[in-house]
Amino acid sequence: MMRRAKTLVVIVLLAFLMQAPPGISRAEEDSRDAAAARELPHGKIELKRQATNRGTPGESTKTQLKIDAYPGGFLSLFRLEVPFPDEKTDFEGDPFNPRLGDIKVRAGLRPVRMHDIPVSTFIEVTFPTADPEDLGSGKYQLTPGLYAAFPIPLPESPAQSHQLTFSPLIKQIVSVAGDGDRKNINYTQLEFALRDTWRNQFWLKLTPKPVVDWEQDAETGAVAELELGWIVDRRWSTWMMLGTRLWGDGVPGTYDKRVELGVSFLF
Repeated sequence: MMRRAKTLVVIVLLAFLMQAPPGISRAEEDSRDAAAARELPHGKIELKRQATNRGTPGESTKTQLKIDAYPGGFLSLFRLEVPFPDEKTDFEGDPFNPRLGDIKVRAGLRPVRMHDIPVSTFIEVTFPTADPEDLGSGKYQLTPGLYAAFPIPLPESPAQSHQLTFSPLIKQIVSVAGDGDRKNINYTQLEFALRDTWRNQFWLKLTPKPVVDWEQDAETGAVAELELGWIVDRRWSTWMMLGTRLWGDGVPGTYDKRVELGVSFLF
């Protein structure tokens, strides 16, 4: 009986030692893995304020809260986006009198590499939660999308302090149910974001956003947005964005002028 107990203890000890590389205890390995996990963000909270002039439905002056979670595995992103449009929808708005807008929920899948470029897909659902209803679309909407990001090579000298990234995105927004008296929604939006990050502290991003509205016989429109941001530290970032219409008055997802201020926190 005593011999079996000793044999069992030896087996357990050998199994324990074989799980860690030579020279590294299990406690040290667990500590290292835990430290690495702490370095990876679990999510992000973003708050931004937009002043918008002559925007289409859903593109008015508002405050917006966005919460991202990064669960890992097959599902890489879960997002809750809650807009609070001002009761006054002009550029000045009324920030101290917000209303509830149409809430959005997005699920993103783990990126898949295509020719060494990570490509992400997502599906987003918009709920007609606006109160009063005229501050939203009045429609349930589905938005499948495709997103990629890849670096642009730079000469050796600027590459030491700059990182240039091109991020195209395409999404299809379509209404599937809701108020039968409200206009149906069916349009395609593209984004072509070119971002320059320098010294891992500041960024400048230019994003043209063309739109094709299938409800208006493929009428097109576009806005362009220029964003200047500051990475305060590994958790906090802030930015300012200026947007303007390029063409296409009355096309969904467009507006005349926009000023945006935002802050985000990684956790």
